[in-house]
Amino acid sequence: MSVSVRIPTILRTYTGGSAEVSGEGATLREVLQKLDADYPGIGARILDESGKLRRFVNVYVGEEDVRFVGGLDSATPEGAQISIIPAVAGG
Repeated sequence: MSVSVRIPTILRTYTGGSAEVSGEGATLREVLQKLDADYPGIGARILDESGKLRRFVNVYVGEEDVRFVGGLDSATPEGAQISIIPAVAGG
């Protein structure tokens, strides 16, 4: 399944400055594996050492936060837009 992945500014060094890239996979896990294969190193910024989403990285498939709808096994239908959003702290 072909999807689009929105890349946050902080990770664009991995994608040659591209704000959006194409991805493939039936699940978010597959899309992220392909993303890391195409852009080496980006996966380690999204997933921790145990292969789970990093605590301060939010990922959405369409409008749904994957932490509440299936995590890395969330379906990524054809044409879906995936957004990777690092959490912002401040005060």
